[in-house]
Amino acid sequence: MKLFVCQACGNVLYFENRTCTRCGHGLAFLPEKASMSAIEPEDETFRTLADGGRGRVFCANAAFDACNWLTDAGERYCRACRHNGTVPDLSDPVRLACWRELEAAKHRLFYSLLRWNLPVRTRAEDPEHGLIFNFLADDPARGQRIMTGHDNGLITIALTEADELERERRRLEMGEPYRTLLGHFRHEVGHYFWDVLVRDGGRLNACRTMFGDDSMDYGHALQRHYAEGPPQDWRENFVSAYAAMHPWEDFAETWAHYLHIVDTLEMAAAFGIEVRPSADRIGGLSAQIAFDPYGAESLDAIVAAWLPFTFAMNSINRAMGTRDLYPFVLTPAVIEKLRFIHRLVQDVAKPRGR
Repeated sequence: MKLFVCQACGNVLYFENRTCTRCGHGLAFLPEKASMSAIEPEDETFRTLADGGRGRVFCANAAFDACNWLTDAGERYCRACRHNGTVPDLSDPVRLACWRELEAAKHRLFYSLLRWNLPVRTRAEDPEHGLIFNFLADDPARGQRIMTGHDNGLITIALTEADELERERRRLEMGEPYRTLLGHFRHEVGHYFWDVLVRDGGRLNACRTMFGDDSMDYGHALQRHYAEGPPQDWRENFVSAYAAMHPWEDFAETWAHYLHIVDTLEMAAAFGIEVRPSADRIGGLSAQIAFDPYGAESLDAIVAAWLPFTFAMNSINRAMGTRDLYPFVLTPAVIEKLRFIHRLVQDVAKPRGR
Protein backbone atom coordinates (compact mmCIF):
# COMPACT_ATOMS: atom_id res chain seq x y z
CA MET A 1 0.00 0.00 0.00
CA LYS A 2 1.17 3.51 -0.84
CA LEU A 3 0.59 7.04 0.30
CA PHE A 4 -1.16 9.25 -2.25
CA VAL A 5 -1.21 12.97 -2.98
CA CYS A 6 -4.15 15.29 -3.67
CA GLN A 7 -3.68 16.71 -7.15
CA ALA A 8 -5.54 19.88 -6.15
CA CYS A 9 -3.49 20.92 -3.11
CA GLY A 10 -0.66 18.43 -2.54
CA ASN A 11 -2.06 17.06 0.71
CA VAL A 12 -1.06 13.48 1.68
CA LEU A 13 -3.90 11.01 1.19
CA TYR A 14 -4.68 7.51 2.38
CA PHE A 15 -6.37 4.63 0.61
CA GLU A 16 -9.75 4.94 2.35
CA ASN A 17 -10.03 8.76 2.16
CA ARG A 18 -13.23 10.16 0.65
CA THR A 19 -12.49 13.88 0.98
CA CYS A 20 -9.29 15.92 1.14
CA THR A 21 -9.18 17.53 4.59
CA ARG A 22 -7.14 20.45 3.26
CA CYS A 23 -8.94 21.63 0.11
CA GLY A 24 -12.26 19.79 0.39
CA HIS A 25 -12.02 18.05 -2.99
CA GLY A 26 -13.80 14.75 -3.27
CA LEU A 27 -11.48 11.77 -3.67
CA ALA A 28 -11.77 8.43 -5.43
CA PHE A 29 -9.58 5.45 -6.26
CA LEU A 30 -8.68 4.67 -9.87
CA PRO A 31 -8.17 0.89 -9.98
CA GLU A 32 -6.59 0.86 -13.45
CA LYS A 33 -3.89 3.24 -12.19
CA ALA A 34 -3.72 2.00 -8.59
CA SER A 35 -3.93 5.63 -7.54
CA MET A 36 -6.14 8.07 -5.65
CA SER A 37 -7.47 11.07 -7.54
CA ALA A 38 -9.07 14.34 -6.59
CA ILE A 39 -12.34 14.60 -8.48
CA GLU A 40 -14.66 17.35 -9.69
CA PRO A 41 -18.31 16.86 -10.63
CA GLU A 42 -19.16 17.22 -14.31
CA ASP A 43 -22.85 16.77 -15.13
CA GLU A 44 -23.71 13.37 -13.60
CA THR A 45 -20.16 12.06 -13.76
CA PHE A 46 -16.76 13.07 -12.43
CA ARG A 47 -13.54 14.42 -13.87
CA THR A 48 -10.38 12.93 -12.39
CA LEU A 49 -7.56 15.39 -11.72
CA ALA A 50 -5.00 12.58 -11.63
CA ASP A 51 -5.22 12.03 -15.37
CA GLY A 52 -7.70 14.54 -16.75
CA GLY A 53 -10.15 11.73 -17.32
CA ARG A 54 -13.86 12.32 -17.78
CA GLY A 55 -17.09 10.39 -17.55
CA ARG A 56 -16.26 8.32 -14.48
CA VAL A 57 -18.85 7.35 -11.88
CA PHE A 58 -18.70 5.93 -8.37
CA CYS A 59 -19.33 2.27 -7.69
CA ALA A 60 -22.92 1.66 -6.56
CA ASN A 61 -21.63 0.62 -3.14
CA ALA A 62 -20.43 4.18 -2.55
CA ALA A 63 -24.07 4.91 -1.69
CA PHE A 64 -23.54 2.75 1.43
CA ASP A 65 -20.16 4.37 2.23
CA ALA A 66 -18.61 0.97 1.52
CA CYS A 67 -16.53 1.85 -1.54
CA ASN A 68 -14.61 4.87 -2.87
CA TRP A 69 -13.63 3.39 -6.26
CA LEU A 70 -14.58 4.79 -9.66
CA THR A 71 -15.77 2.82 -12.63
CA ASP A 72 -16.83 3.66 -16.18
CA ALA A 73 -20.22 5.17 -16.89
CA GLY A 74 -22.63 2.34 -17.58
CA GLU A 75 -20.88 0.01 -15.12
CA ARG A 76 -22.73 -0.47 -11.84
CA TYR A 77 -19.90 -1.91 -9.74
CA CYS A 78 -16.15 -1.32 -9.57
CA ARG A 79 -13.36 -3.83 -10.16
CA ALA A 80 -13.59 -5.02 -6.54
CA CYS A 81 -17.33 -4.95 -5.89
CA ARG A 82 -18.34 -6.79 -9.05
CA HIS A 83 -17.03 -9.92 -7.32
CA ASN A 84 -19.66 -9.67 -4.57
CA GLY A 85 -22.30 -12.35 -4.37
CA THR A 86 -24.41 -12.25 -1.22
CA VAL A 87 -24.20 -9.24 1.09
CA PRO A 88 -25.93 -8.93 4.47
CA ASP A 89 -29.19 -7.10 5.16
CA LEU A 90 -28.02 -3.51 4.74
CA SER A 91 -31.16 -2.13 6.40
CA ASP A 92 -29.72 -3.42 9.69
CA PRO A 93 -27.28 -0.75 11.00
CA VAL A 94 -25.13 -3.31 12.81
CA ARG A 95 -24.78 -5.56 9.78
CA LEU A 96 -24.17 -2.55 7.54
CA ALA A 97 -21.30 -1.43 9.80
CA CYS A 98 -19.81 -4.94 9.77
CA TRP A 99 -20.09 -5.14 5.98
CA ARG A 100 -18.24 -1.85 5.63
CA GLU A 101 -15.38 -3.33 7.64
CA LEU A 102 -15.34 -6.38 5.37
CA GLU A 103 -15.34 -4.18 2.27
CA ALA A 104 -12.39 -2.14 3.58
CA ALA A 105 -10.36 -5.35 3.91
CA LYS A 106 -11.54 -6.71 0.56
CA HIS A 107 -10.57 -3.51 -1.24
CA ARG A 108 -7.07 -3.69 0.25
CA LEU A 109 -6.85 -7.25 -1.05
CA PHE A 110 -7.87 -6.12 -4.53
CA TYR A 111 -5.32 -3.33 -4.43
CA SER A 112 -2.63 -6.04 -4.31
CA LEU A 113 -4.25 -8.23 -6.96
CA LEU A 114 -4.55 -5.27 -9.31
CA ARG A 115 -1.02 -4.04 -8.59
CA TRP A 116 0.23 -7.36 -9.97
CA ASN A 117 -2.51 -7.53 -12.60
CA LEU A 118 -3.21 -11.11 -11.53
CA PRO A 119 -5.85 -13.04 -13.49
CA VAL A 120 -9.17 -12.57 -11.70
CA ARG A 121 -12.47 -13.43 -13.36
CA THR A 122 -15.99 -12.74 -12.11
CA ARG A 123 -18.81 -15.28 -12.03
CA ALA A 124 -20.33 -13.51 -15.03
CA GLU A 125 -17.11 -14.16 -16.96
CA ASP A 126 -16.61 -17.69 -15.59
CA PRO A 127 -19.87 -19.11 -14.13
CA GLU A 128 -18.17 -22.20 -12.69
CA HIS A 129 -14.87 -20.92 -11.33
CA GLY A 130 -15.06 -17.12 -11.17
CA LEU A 131 -14.10 -15.40 -7.91
CA ILE A 132 -17.11 -14.43 -5.81
CA PHE A 133 -17.55 -13.36 -2.19
CA ASN A 134 -20.52 -14.17 0.02
CA PHE A 135 -20.72 -12.18 3.26
CA LEU A 136 -23.01 -14.20 5.52
CA ALA A 137 -24.36 -13.71 9.03
CA ASP A 138 -24.90 -16.39 11.65
CA ASP A 139 -28.50 -17.49 12.23
CA PRO A 140 -28.82 -18.22 15.98
CA ALA A 141 -32.50 -19.17 15.61
CA ARG A 142 -31.52 -22.09 13.40
CA GLY A 143 -28.27 -22.79 15.20
CA GLN A 144 -26.38 -21.92 12.01
CA ARG A 145 -22.81 -20.67 12.41
CA ILE A 146 -21.12 -19.41 9.26
CA MET A 147 -17.60 -20.63 8.66
CA THR A 148 -15.14 -18.63 6.58
CA GLY A 149 -13.75 -20.69 3.70
CA HIS A 150 -13.23 -21.27 -0.02
CA ASP A 151 -14.93 -23.61 -2.45
CA ASN A 152 -14.03 -23.50 -6.14
CA GLY A 153 -13.82 -19.72 -6.40
CA LEU A 154 -16.60 -19.03 -3.88
CA ILE A 155 -15.19 -17.35 -0.78
CA THR A 156 -17.48 -17.16 2.23
CA ILE A 157 -16.63 -14.61 4.90
CA ALA A 158 -18.48 -14.81 8.22
CA LEU A 159 -19.92 -11.40 9.07
CA THR A 160 -19.16 -11.98 12.74
CA GLU A 161 -15.43 -11.74 11.95
CA ALA A 162 -15.99 -7.97 11.69
CA ASP A 163 -16.80 -7.94 15.42
CA GLU A 164 -13.44 -7.26 17.10
CA LEU A 165 -14.45 -8.89 20.38
CA GLU A 166 -15.66 -12.06 18.65
CA ARG A 167 -12.61 -12.17 16.40
CA GLU A 168 -10.31 -11.85 19.42
CA ARG A 169 -12.26 -14.56 21.26
CA ARG A 170 -11.80 -16.91 18.33
CA ARG A 171 -8.12 -16.01 18.05
CA LEU A 172 -7.55 -16.94 21.68
CA GLU A 173 -9.76 -20.03 21.45
CA MET A 174 -7.75 -21.31 18.48
CA GLY A 175 -4.37 -20.28 19.86
CA GLU A 176 -3.58 -18.00 16.92
CA PRO A 177 -0.98 -15.22 17.20
CA TYR A 178 -2.69 -13.24 14.44
CA ARG A 179 -6.27 -12.99 13.17
CA THR A 180 -7.56 -10.10 11.06
CA LEU A 181 -10.14 -9.50 8.36
CA LEU A 182 -7.43 -8.71 5.83
CA GLY A 183 -5.64 -11.91 6.83
CA HIS A 184 -8.81 -13.91 6.10
CA PHE A 185 -9.18 -12.38 2.65
CA ARG A 186 -5.53 -12.93 1.75
CA HIS A 187 -5.60 -16.54 2.96
CA GLU A 188 -8.85 -17.51 1.23
CA VAL A 189 -7.87 -15.93 -2.08
CA GLY A 190 -4.70 -18.03 -1.86
CA HIS A 191 -6.92 -21.10 -2.35
CA TYR A 192 -8.45 -19.47 -5.43
CA PHE A 193 -5.03 -18.80 -6.92
CA TRP A 194 -3.91 -22.34 -6.14
CA ASP A 195 -6.70 -23.38 -8.51
CA VAL A 196 -5.88 -20.74 -11.13
CA LEU A 197 -2.09 -20.60 -11.09
CA VAL A 198 -1.10 -24.06 -9.82
CA ARG A 199 -3.75 -26.63 -10.72
CA ASP A 200 -4.83 -24.97 -13.97
CA GLY A 201 -1.47 -23.31 -14.63
CA GLY A 202 0.67 -26.40 -15.15
CA ARG A 203 2.58 -26.04 -11.87
CA LEU A 204 1.02 -28.83 -9.84
CA ASN A 205 4.08 -31.12 -9.68
CA ALA A 206 6.39 -28.26 -8.74
CA CYS A 207 3.97 -27.15 -6.05
CA ARG A 208 3.71 -30.67 -4.62
CA THR A 209 7.49 -30.87 -4.45
CA MET A 210 7.52 -27.71 -2.33
CA PHE A 211 4.33 -28.03 -0.24
CA GLY A 212 3.58 -31.76 -0.25
CA ASP A 213 1.00 -34.07 -1.82
CA ASP A 214 -2.33 -32.22 -1.86
CA SER A 215 -4.19 -35.40 -2.83
CA MET A 216 -4.16 -36.54 0.80
CA ASP A 217 -7.65 -36.60 2.34
CA TYR A 218 -8.45 -33.06 3.47
CA GLY A 219 -11.23 -34.03 5.88
CA HIS A 220 -9.00 -36.53 7.66
CA ALA A 221 -6.16 -34.00 7.84
CA LEU A 222 -8.53 -31.44 9.34
CA GLN A 223 -9.79 -33.84 12.00
CA ARG A 224 -6.24 -34.88 12.89
CA HIS A 225 -5.13 -31.26 13.18
CA TYR A 226 -7.87 -30.31 15.65
CA ALA A 227 -7.57 -33.57 17.57
CA GLU A 228 -3.78 -33.79 17.82
CA GLY A 229 -2.49 -30.34 16.88
CA PRO A 230 0.48 -29.67 14.60
CA PRO A 231 3.67 -31.76 14.72
CA GLN A 232 6.14 -30.66 17.38
CA ASP A 233 8.65 -29.45 14.81
CA TRP A 234 6.14 -27.47 12.72
CA ARG A 235 8.00 -24.19 13.28
CA GLU A 236 10.94 -25.47 11.24
CA ASN A 237 8.91 -25.99 8.08
CA PHE A 238 5.69 -23.97 8.27
CA VAL A 239 4.88 -20.28 8.68
CA SER A 240 2.00 -21.12 11.07
CA ALA A 241 0.61 -24.09 12.94
CA TYR A 242 -2.44 -24.14 10.66
CA ALA A 243 -0.18 -24.37 7.60
CA ALA A 244 0.98 -27.77 8.88
CA MET A 245 -2.54 -29.17 8.56
CA HIS A 246 -2.61 -29.87 4.79
CA PRO A 247 -0.61 -28.76 1.71
CA TRP A 248 -3.55 -26.63 0.55
CA GLU A 249 -3.49 -24.70 3.82
CA ASP A 250 0.29 -24.47 3.72
CA PHE A 251 0.06 -22.85 0.29
CA ALA A 252 -2.75 -20.47 1.32
CA GLU A 253 -0.96 -19.43 4.52
CA THR A 254 2.29 -18.84 2.66
CA TRP A 255 0.42 -16.90 -0.04
CA ALA A 256 -1.20 -14.70 2.63
CA HIS A 257 2.15 -14.00 4.29
CA TYR A 258 3.68 -13.07 0.97
CA LEU A 259 0.93 -10.47 0.52
CA HIS A 260 1.41 -9.29 4.11
CA ILE A 261 5.12 -8.78 3.52
CA VAL A 262 4.98 -7.13 0.11
CA ASP A 263 2.16 -4.72 0.90
CA THR A 264 3.61 -3.71 4.27
CA LEU A 265 7.02 -3.08 2.74
CA GLU A 266 5.45 -0.87 0.09
CA MET A 267 3.93 1.28 2.83
CA ALA A 268 7.24 1.33 4.72
CA ALA A 269 8.94 2.53 1.54
CA ALA A 270 6.25 5.20 1.09
CA PHE A 271 7.21 6.57 4.51
CA GLY A 272 10.91 6.38 3.68
CA ILE A 273 11.57 4.06 6.60
CA GLU A 274 15.19 3.07 7.09
CA VAL A 275 16.32 0.68 9.83
CA ARG A 276 19.85 1.39 11.00
CA PRO A 277 20.29 0.76 14.74
CA SER A 278 23.46 2.23 16.20
CA ALA A 279 23.93 -0.90 18.31
CA ASP A 280 24.12 -3.09 15.19
CA ARG A 281 27.87 -3.47 14.59
CA ILE A 282 27.45 -6.28 12.02
CA GLY A 283 24.62 -4.97 9.86
CA GLY A 284 22.17 -7.82 10.32
CA LEU A 285 19.48 -5.49 11.68
CA SER A 286 19.88 -2.76 9.08
CA ALA A 287 17.78 -2.17 5.98
CA GLN A 288 16.88 0.62 3.61
CA ILE A 289 13.45 0.07 2.10
CA ALA A 290 13.84 2.03 -1.11
CA PHE A 291 12.44 -0.29 -3.78
CA ASP A 292 9.06 -1.41 -5.09
CA PRO A 293 8.41 -4.83 -3.52
CA TYR A 294 5.57 -5.49 -5.98
CA GLY A 295 8.06 -5.42 -8.83
CA ALA A 296 11.05 -7.01 -7.05
CA GLU A 297 12.71 -9.59 -9.29
CA SER A 298 14.22 -11.50 -6.40
CA LEU A 299 12.72 -12.53 -3.07
CA ASP A 300 16.12 -11.96 -1.45
CA ALA A 301 15.69 -8.17 -1.47
CA ILE A 302 12.26 -8.53 0.10
CA VAL A 303 13.46 -10.82 2.88
CA ALA A 304 16.57 -8.70 3.50
CA ALA A 305 14.31 -5.69 4.15
CA TRP A 306 11.51 -7.53 5.94
CA LEU A 307 13.52 -9.14 8.72
CA PRO A 308 15.16 -5.94 10.08
CA PHE A 309 11.89 -4.04 9.65
CA THR A 310 9.88 -6.55 11.67
CA PHE A 311 12.61 -6.82 14.33
CA ALA A 312 12.33 -3.05 14.75
CA MET A 313 8.53 -2.88 14.70
CA ASN A 314 8.14 -5.83 17.07
CA SER A 315 10.53 -4.14 19.51
CA ILE A 316 8.57 -0.88 19.30
CA ASN A 317 5.28 -2.69 19.88
CA ARG A 318 6.72 -4.42 22.93
CA ALA A 319 7.82 -1.04 24.26
CA MET A 320 4.14 -0.03 24.05
CA GLY A 321 3.03 -3.25 25.71
CA THR A 322 1.21 -4.57 22.64
CA ARG A 323 1.53 -7.76 20.61
CA ASP A 324 4.22 -8.10 17.96
CA LEU A 325 3.35 -6.60 14.58
CA TYR A 326 4.60 -9.81 12.92
CA PRO A 327 4.58 -12.70 15.41
CA PHE A 328 6.05 -15.26 13.02
CA VAL A 329 9.46 -16.70 12.21
CA LEU A 330 10.72 -17.12 8.67
CA THR A 331 12.93 -20.20 8.72
CA PRO A 332 14.96 -21.22 5.64
CA ALA A 333 12.26 -23.75 4.70
CA VAL A 334 9.53 -21.12 4.93
CA ILE A 335 11.58 -18.65 2.90
CA GLU A 336 11.88 -21.22 0.11
CA LYS A 337 8.10 -21.60 0.11
CA LEU A 338 7.77 -17.82 -0.08
CA ARG A 339 10.22 -17.92 -2.99
CA PHE A 340 7.89 -20.35 -4.78
CA ILE A 341 4.97 -17.94 -4.30
CA HIS A 342 7.14 -15.03 -5.42
CA ARG A 343 8.11 -16.78 -8.65
CA LEU A 344 4.52 -17.89 -9.22
CA VAL A 345 3.24 -14.33 -8.92
CA GLN A 346 6.07 -12.71 -10.87
CA ASP A 347 5.67 -15.20 -13.72
CA VAL A 348 2.19 -13.90 -14.45
CA ALA A 349 2.28 -10.41 -12.94
CA LYS A 350 2.48 -7.17 -14.86
CA PRO A 351 2.99 -4.66 -12.03
CA ARG A 352 1.12 -1.41 -12.48
CA GLY A 353 0.84 1.87 -10.62
CA ARG A 354 4.46 2.13 -9.51
